Amino acid sequence: MEHFTIHARAASRCAGTRASAIIGVVASGNLEVLLERVGGDACDIEVATSAAGFRPIWEAVIADFVERASPGGLRISINDGGARPDTVSLRLMQGVRLISEAA
Repeated sequence: MEHFTIHARAASRCAGTRASAIIGVVASGNLEVLLERVGGDACDIEVATSAAGFRPIWEAVIADFVERASPGGLRISINDGGARPDTVSLRLMQGVRLISEAA
């Protein structure tokens, strides 16, 4: 298992009033994403993955996500079961959409 945290500065805070959201399932080729509101404009993404050595790819996918979704004020925990980059992007965007809803 590889564990690391990526700190990002978002252009704005994530909309909505939900305190937390969870999307996906840890399984072969998929991942689970937990989003929690923590305040501020920063976004911390904690990654736990069984696929070691792919941090540069994670950083690129997450940088694209932060630019597109502006998830300021969130702590995001990812439990990866070997997901491809497009699945990671999909689950992150689904998570932001879910937490952006009214509680």
